[in-house]
Amino acid sequence: MMASRCPDALNTATATYRIQLRDDVGFAEVAEWLPHLARLGISHLYLSPIFTAQTGSTHGYDITRPDQIEPTLGGRAGFEKLALSAQKHGLDIVIDIVPNHTTLSFENIWLRDVLRHGASSRYARHFDIDWDGRMRLTMLGDAFEVVAANETGELAQEPDGPVLRLAGLSVPLNPATCEGLPYGPLNPARLRALHDAQPWQLVHWETERDHLSHRRFFNVTSLIGMRIEDPQVFEEMHALTFDLVESGLVQALRVDHVDGLADPVTYMERLAARLPETPIWVEKILTGDEALDDSWPVAGTTGYEAARAITAVLSVPEGVARLAGAWAETTGSKADFHSALHTAKHEVIRQELSAELTQLVLLAQALASSLPHLETGPETLREVLIALLVEMPRYRTYFADGLARPEDIALWQTVQDRAATHLRNDRVLRILGAEIATGSGAAAHRLRVRFQQVSGALLAKAHEDTAGFRHVPYLAANEVGADPDDPTMSIGAFATFCRDRLRNWPAALTLTSSHDTKRSEDARMRLVAISHDPEAFLSLLGATRSRADAKEITAANLWLLTQSALAIWRPRDDPDGGDVGARLAAHMQKALREAKQATFWPYPNPDIENPVCALAVALMSDWQANPPAELLRLCQRGQTLSLCQLALKCVMPGLPDIYRGTEAAALDLTDPDNRRPVALHHLSDLPSRGDFDGQKARLMAHLLAARKADPGLFLAGSIEIDATKGAITLVRKSKSGRTFALSLRPWLPSSQAVEINVNSSELSLNLSHADSDR
Repeated sequence: MMASRCPDALNTATATYRIQLRDDVGFAEVAEWLPHLARLGISHLYLSPIFTAQTGSTHGYDITRPDQIEPTLGGRAGFEKLALSAQKHGLDIVIDIVPNHTTLSFENIWLRDVLRHGASSRYARHFDIDWDGRMRLTMLGDAFEVVAANETGELAQEPDGPVLRLAGLSVPLNPATCEGLPYGPLNPARLRALHDAQPWQLVHWETERDHLSHRRFFNVTSLIGMRIEDPQVFEEMHALTFDLVESGLVQALRVDHVDGLADPVTYMERLAARLPETPIWVEKILTGDEALDDSWPVAGTTGYEAARAITAVLSVPEGVARLAGAWAETTGSKADFHSALHTAKHEVIRQELSAELTQLVLLAQALASSLPHLETGPETLREVLIALLVEMPRYRTYFADGLARPEDIALWQTVQDRAATHLRNDRVLRILGAEIATGSGAAAHRLRVRFQQVSGALLAKAHEDTAGFRHVPYLAANEVGADPDDPTMSIGAFATFCRDRLRNWPAALTLTSSHDTKRSEDARMRLVAISHDPEAFLSLLGATRSRADAKEITAANLWLLTQSALAIWRPRDDPDGGDVGARLAAHMQKALREAKQATFWPYPNPDIENPVCALAVALMSDWQANPPAELLRLCQRGQTLSLCQLALKCVMPGLPDIYRGTEAAALDLTDPDNRRPVALHHLSDLPSRGDFDGQKARLMAHLLAARKADPGLFLAGSIEIDATKGAITLVRKSKSGRTFALSLRPWLPSSQAVEINVNSSELSLNLSHADSDR
C-alpha cells in the first residue's frame, strides 16, 4: 500500500517550494531563484497557475485561455527555458491546474464564441450554463432599460467580429443579428432590438442574487464553472497540461478546488489514467475526522490538515480555556464557534448563495414532479434544502450514479437526522434525501451533482469567510480546515495522526503557509503564543479596550484587532516595519466585510469601518514607538514556537511545502497581504544573520539537508513520538536502522528550543545567536 501512496517519482523528493507568479514575477525572475532553491535542498519548484489569465490578474486563477501559457510571464518559450534550467539545478516542476472554472470575461476566447453563437457554439457545453433561456450577464450598474435610456450604445467591429459597446463594456454579438445595421451609435430602439436578439442579456449586477444562468466558483460571479466531466471538455481543458508533462517540462500537478467538480472521483481517476507516472496533489479541505479516500489515485492533499495538527499540538489547552472564558466575559457571547457557523450558514445560503439555492429548489421541483409519491411545493423544498445544507459538516459527500461509499451513507444519515430536528415534518426531507444519495434518473442526477457542489461553497464561505471573522477568542485556530471548537491536540493524538499519515499518505504535502492561509506561519505562531501566556495577551487587549479611540468599537472586533496587530507587528526600524499600520487597517476592513454583520463588500459602511481602521493605524504606531513588555514577550515565545513548527513540518510524515519567502519570518495576514513581493537577495543572505531570520533559515537548511541525504528515512521510516522526558520527541527510523531524533522544548528561548540527533550523534544547528526582539 505504501508504495502506491508514494509514487516512484517522489522517492528522492525533499520539499516543494511554492512561488507566486505575476506582480512582476515571471519565468525569468523565477529562474534567478533556482540556485537558492537548489542550495536550500528543495526538490520541487511549485508554481501558481501559468495559464493565460485576465489582464491584470494578481493570482492567475481567473484563466482566460487554458490552452496557452501566459505571455506576460514569458510564454511557452520562457517556460521551456525555466524548465530546462530547473532540471540543470536538480529541480522538478509542479504546476497548479484549475479544472473547475475559467473567468467570465470577454477576454475568454471560448466564452466569446459562446456569446456570439449561444447554444450552437462548439464551446457551449464546455461551460456550466443553463440554456433554458438567455445567458444572463450581471454586469450593469442599473437595469438595462435605465442604462439604455441614459447612455449611447455603439455597434463596433473587433478582430473576431461585431461587438456592442455600452456602459464601458464591449460584448460580442451574433453576426447574423448585425446584418444591415450601420456601425456607430445606435438609437434606443435599435439598441433594444439588437440586445434582445442576442443569446445573452445584460442585467443589473444586483440581480445575481435572484438568478444566474451559469455555475460560479463559490459566490464569485466572474468565475464560470467548466463541465470537466465531459470527456471532450476534459481533453481540451488539459491539452496544454498533458503536452507539458509528456514533453518532460512538468513533473507533477496540484489540482485546485477538486470538490467543486461534478464528480471528483471520476475526474481524478481519469487524470491519473492519462498521466499514470505523474504525482498529483489535490486541494482538498478535510474537516473534523474526515480522511482522504484511500482509493483516490493521488499522492495526497496539499496539507491543510497537517497545518491544523501542528498548530493544535503546540497550543496549550489551559491557555486556550482561559482565553475562551475571557472572550465570553468581555463580549457577552456564550456561544461556541459551531453556533456562529450555523448562523452564518443560514445567512450565506440566503444572501451570497441565494442564486444557488434558487437553482437547487428548481432542480428539486423537477425531481418531485417525476415522483408520484412526493407531492410538495417550492417553499417546503426550500426549507428542506436549507436544513440539509446547514447541517452538512464537510465540504461534500461523493455520491455518484450507482456509487455510494458506506462512509457517505453514514454521514448523510446523520445530516438528515439533524436537519429533521429543524422541521415540523420530515416526510419530504427523507424522500429528497434518499433521492440525492441513490436516486436514479436524470432529475435525481442533476440535483445530486448540484447539491454536492453547493454544500462545499456554503461551508467555505460560512466558515472561513464569515464565522471565522466573528468568533475570534483564539485566532490561531481560525484557519482553513481547522476547527476553532477543537483547537488543541494531545501528544498521543498527534502521534496517531502522524502514524496514519505515514501509513496512508506519506507523500502528502505539509504546509504551514500558503496563498490561501488566513495567517502566515510565524504570524500564527505568535497567536499560538497567547495560549502559552494568556495573561500577556489579555493585558494587551485591556490596554486596547481602554483607549479613547476604541470606545465605539465592539469587544469582538477589538479581540480581532489586537490579535491581528500582534500577528504582524514589527519594530519601526525593521525593513518591513514601515507599512504595518496600513496593512493592519486594510486587513481589518476586509475582516469586517467578510464578517458580514454591519458592513459588506457590495455595501460598505464607512461609519463602522473608519474607526476600526483608524485605531489599527494608531495602535500599531504606538506599539512601534513604545513596545509593551507583554508584546515583546509574546513575540519571543512566537519565535520559539515558529522553530518548533518548522522542525515538525520537516520531520513528521509528509513532504514539506515551503511558501516563498518563509525561510525568513513570515508575518502576514490573509490575502492580498500574504502575496506581497519577496526579495530574493534578502533570502540568500539569511543564514549569515544573527537574528530570528537567521535562526529560521539555518534550521530549515539543516532539516532539508537531512532529508536530501536520506529521503527514504523521511518518506517511509517509522515514527515514534512522546513527551515523557521534558520535551516533545520525534524519532524517525529506517529499515536499515538509521535514526533521526528531534527534541522540542517550546517553553525555552528559541536558540535552545530545537535539538537534533542523527544516529545518536548530535547535529549542531548553530542557533545560539542572541534572540532578537523582533
